[in-house]
Amino acid sequence: MQARSLDDLLADFEAKLVGADAVADDAADEPAVADYNVAPTKPVPVVVYRPRPGDRGGPPVRHLRTARWGLVPSWARDATGAAKRINARVETVATTPVFRLALARRRCLVPADGWYEWARREDGGRQPTYLNPGDRAGLAFAGLYEFWSGPAGKVTTCTIITTAAVGELRTVHDRMPLLLPRAAWAGWLDPAGDPAPLLAPPAPELVAGIELRPVGAAVGNVTNEGPGLIAPVSPAPVAQTLF
Repeated sequence: MQARSLDDLLADFEAKLVGADAVADDAADEPAVADYNVAPTKPVPVVVYRPRPGDRGGPPVRHLRTARWGLVPSWARDATGAAKRINARVETVATTPVFRLALARRRCLVPADGWYEWARREDGGRQPTYLNPGDRAGLAFAGLYEFWSGPAGKVTTCTIITTAAVGELRTVHDRMPLLLPRAAWAGWLDPAGDPAPLLAPPAPELVAGIELRPVGAAVGNVTNEGPGLIAPVSPAPVAQTLF
């Protein structure tokens, strides 16, 4: 989920806003910001590193724009399957045809305040859990983006790279988004750089202090929205077996 203000995102990521006045393949609406229950194919803010709109031969700069969550490759005939491509596994992202070109040329950062997982409870059920950095600044997920030309025009789509969970986070789920520290942002965004060194699991200090907050079942319905979704609840005991 992501609820930081537009101004905060622009400042934190040192980015410019790509708005509705952009042209060609940089066309985008003003980024959607507050969303407490992001679902597949919904718009999310992403940070990309590209030339300014209308100046394709110029120097690249960081842009904040909107992308639909669920990657559609440029060569796809339609958007079928986008909801199944909201994530790209770090183990196969470099070899999967849908993702490998984007990994080489179109990497992005996906700002987030946290994310949801469903932990196994001792009673066999699942406990919705909000994983977040607490009082620290927001997070940046490693992502990929593509431009796809559909019936309504050119659309930007994206996916989030996932990796094996580390540390205490393994008690909730065996996978997690690939978190990138600030020092890695520039290298990840630069299409001339080699992404391979940045695909390693997050360092322990990057996930230290991540809060595993039990939340209510309402988050399981994508029509529900608002800050009440991240309010803590008293859960049933969660099984402590690591995946």
